[in-house]
Amino acid sequence: MTAMTPSFHRADRSTHRRVMVVGLLFCAAFVVISFWLRPQPDGGKVLVKADRLVRTAGEPRKSN
Repeated sequence: MTAMTPSFHRADRSTHRRVMVVGLLFCAAFVVISFWLRPQPDGGKVLVKADRLVRTAGEPRKSN
């Protein structure tokens, strides 16, 4: 006879579902907060480079 180890999933479905939902909410909150607190670029260096790329998009490249 094999001893069956108790499983949280089999113990109580409503409690298992509630714990899973709370865990999912905590994960979602962590992701949202980490994106919200992410440091933003200090200067407009990225914007200047993007603007230059857009302005020169159709022009042939200059050779050296």
